[in-house]
Amino acid sequence: MLRRALNTLGWTAAGVVALGVTNTYRFQTTTHRAALHGLTRPVRIAHLSDLHYGIFMRRRSVRRWVQATRQARPDVIVITGDFLDSGVGRRHHTKLLAELADLHAPLGVYAVWGNHDWTSLNTNATRQQFAEQLTRAGVRLINNAGVQVRDDLYVAGVDDWWFGQQDLNAALQDHAGGAVVLLSHNPDYLSQVPHWVGLTLSGHTHGGQVRLPLIGPLKKRSTLLNVLRGWVRGDRIVQCPAEGTPGVTPAGQALGFVSRGLGVTGVPLRWDCPAELVLLDLHAP
Repeated sequence: MLRRALNTLGWTAAGVVALGVTNTYRFQTTTHRAALHGLTRPVRIAHLSDLHYGIFMRRRSVRRWVQATRQARPDVIVITGDFLDSGVGRRHHTKLLAELADLHAPLGVYAVWGNHDWTSLNTNATRQQFAEQLTRAGVRLINNAGVQVRDDLYVAGVDDWWFGQQDLNAALQDHAGGAVVLLSHNPDYLSQVPHWVGLTLSGHTHGGQVRLPLIGPLKKRSTLLNVLRGWVRGDRIVQCPAEGTPGVTPAGQALGFVSRGLGVTGVPLRWDCPAELVLLDLHAP
């Protein structure tokens, strides 16, 4: 009887792990709508984060993410860091760049570094080299820089919260008017963002990656804001609106959105926390 119970328990655990591994290579496309002060006409932003190209996430996964992004027909595409998993700076990552080169949007493709990019590309020379490779692939790195992509929309970015040096003044200095969308890999930086920056997009947390009953997420929440995913403000979590229903950017408070990300790190598992490609349909108030 005991042996049978142990065998059942063992097979159940094996099944759970197998399903968790399978979930690693599945993702959802989630769509969120919000009014953004400064916009005069609608814009669709595709938000990719935490690719973690390396041991677990390979070319086939990146290709599927790119294809789904293109099918969504966004006006602008942003990537909020962690292109590479730890140690991949010493590996051959030209296949990642080849797939990212298929990302196209009328207003451009923009990105910032994440903490794993810093630890993988652990010298200024390797980071500069990878930035140049991204540029040739059509992905413009905007660490502490910004671009007026439309008369009513400015896209800016800051360097990684843990390892980089953030310069928000430099990121915003070319703002000529309209709404501001800021890229910051770590959502904790939202605590430093002034309210007139309409929307800050982040990743980093993977949404918890593995969320177990009674135990909760295995991957830690952000340190300062204690958030994992969805809509957040600089001072507290916002109740995330149901998918497809309107969200509102409140005047007087910095608003952010934290993606669950696309890749994994540490272990090739996701549980109760699907990977996501985020589409943000933003419109004038």
